[in-house]
Amino acid sequence: MSEQRITPRAEDYSQWYQDVIAQAGLAEAAEVVRGCMVIRPHGYAIWEKIQAELDARFKATGHKNAYFPLLIPLSFLAKEAQHVQGFAMECAVVTHTGLKAGPNGIELRNELEEPYVVRPTSETIIGHFFKKWIDSWRDLPLLLNQWCNIMRWELRTRIFLRTSEFLWQEGHTAHATHEEAREEVLRMLDVYREVCHDCLALPVIRGVKTASERFAGALETYCIESLMQDGKALQCGTSHDLGQNFGKAFDVTFQNQAGERQHVWQTSWGATTRLIGALVMMHSDDDGLVLPPRMAPVHVAIVPIYKTPEERGRVVGAAQEIAAALRADGRAVELDSRDDLRPGAKFFEWERKGVPLRLELGPRDLDERSVLAKVRLSEIDEKGRGKKLKLPLADLGVTVGKALDDFQGLLFRRAQERIQANTVFADTWDEFRALFRDQESKFVYAHWDGTAETEDAIKDETKATIRCLPIREDAPEKSFEPGRCVKTGRPSGRRVLFAKNY
Repeated sequence: MSEQRITPRAEDYSQWYQDVIAQAGLAEAAEVVRGCMVIRPHGYAIWEKIQAELDARFKATGHKNAYFPLLIPLSFLAKEAQHVQGFAMECAVVTHTGLKAGPNGIELRNELEEPYVVRPTSETIIGHFFKKWIDSWRDLPLLLNQWCNIMRWELRTRIFLRTSEFLWQEGHTAHATHEEAREEVLRMLDVYREVCHDCLALPVIRGVKTASERFAGALETYCIESLMQDGKALQCGTSHDLGQNFGKAFDVTFQNQAGERQHVWQTSWGATTRLIGALVMMHSDDDGLVLPPRMAPVHVAIVPIYKTPEERGRVVGAAQEIAAALRADGRAVELDSRDDLRPGAKFFEWERKGVPLRLELGPRDLDERSVLAKVRLSEIDEKGRGKKLKLPLADLGVTVGKALDDFQGLLFRRAQERIQANTVFADTWDEFRALFRDQESKFVYAHWDGTAETEDAIKDETKATIRCLPIREDAPEKSFEPGRCVKTGRPSGRRVLFAKNY
C-alpha cells in the first residue's frame, strides 16, 4: 500500500472521505461503468459482517430469504401511479435483446415487446407473486427478505453513499390487519437501530418522514438518521407502512376468518451498503479508517519484529502460536510476517485499514513474556501519538477480548458525545439560518407549520431538510412542546429535526 497523504477533515471533508476509502482499500469508482463502484475485498468483508448481523435478526423474527428477478416488466410499475412517479427518473430500462454487427459497428438486434426496468426496488414484482401465494388468512403473515443489488440512475454519485448500483436487503411482508403491519414496520426499525448501536457503534434517531420525503406509494415512512462528523445527516435505513396500496394495485386478497375477501396490508424495509459509508464518516480520523471491532474484518494484526534469521524463526514461531490461540477465541487475526516491508510500513498499512488492535512482538518481548499492543484509537502521549501498552502473554486472549470490547464501547460513546454536542434548538429564523450558513450544519430542532410549501422554502433558502419527526423515546422532551414555525410563525404542535444531508 502506498503511503499517500490523507487530506485532513478540516481541509476538505469530501476529499478526506474519498482518501480514507482509497487508502483502506474498501472500494473504488468503476470507471468503465458510469456511477457504479467496485467493492474491494476489505470493503466487501465489512458488508458481509453487516449482512450477518441483520440476517440473523431477520430470521429470529420469522423472516425467510427469497430472491426475485432483476428485471421488472414496465407495466408492473405503471400499476401503482405514485410508485412509478417516485422512481421514473431513476430507472434504467432494457429495450432490446441481442447484438449484431452492422456497418457502423455493434447494433441492437431485437426490440422487446415490453421493456423491462432494472430493479430500482421490488414492491411491484413481489406484489405479483404475493397474489399467487396468498389466498387465506392461514397464509398470513408472509414475511420475506431479499439480499440483492439495485439500480437507480444517479446523476451525482459518491462511493457507498450514492451510486447507480448498490447492494442492499429489502424486506417485504403481507398481513391480515393494519395493526399487524404497523407492528412489523416498527419492529424492523428497531432491528436497524439495534444493529447500528450494538454493532456499528453508530448512534441513530428513529422518526417519521414528512409526506414529501415519504417512500413512493407508502402511507408512512419511518427512518433512522445519524449525524456525521461534518454535521450533515445520513439516512441509515427505512421501514415503510405500505397500507393496502400495493395490495389493491395487484389485487392481493385473502379470505378472512369470517369468510370475507380483503386486501392485504403490506410493509417493506431496507438498508444498504450506505452503512459502510456511515462507518467511515462516523469513526475515521486523519490517519485513516477506524472500525468498531464487531464490524472489523481483521480484529488483530500481529507484527513480528526481528533482525536476524535466528530471531525471525523464534519470533514468528511464537507469533504463530499467539495467532492460533486468538483465532481459537473467535478473533480474526492477520500475522504479518512479510520480509519485504519494514515494521513501520506494516504499522502504517494496518492503521490505514482500520484494524482495531495491533500487537508487536520482538525478541525482548519474548524474553519478558509480553507483547506491545496499540489500539487504533487510544490515549495520546505528550508527542501526540497513541500509547503502546505492554500486555503479558499469560491470559492474552482475555486481555485482547476486553480491549476490543472497551474499544467498541469507546467508539459509540465518542459518537454519541459528538452528536449531542452538535444538536441544538432554534426558535427564530435568524438563529436557524445562522446554523446553516455556508457549509455548516448540525442537528437542529425547530418548529415547522406542517406544510410542504414551508418545507420547500426552508430547503431552498438554507439547504436544510426535515430529516424526520423523531419518536418520543429518541428526542428531548422539549422538542414536543408546542410553539410557532421558525419560518412562518404559524402554530406548530412540536419541533422536527433539521439538517443538511447526504
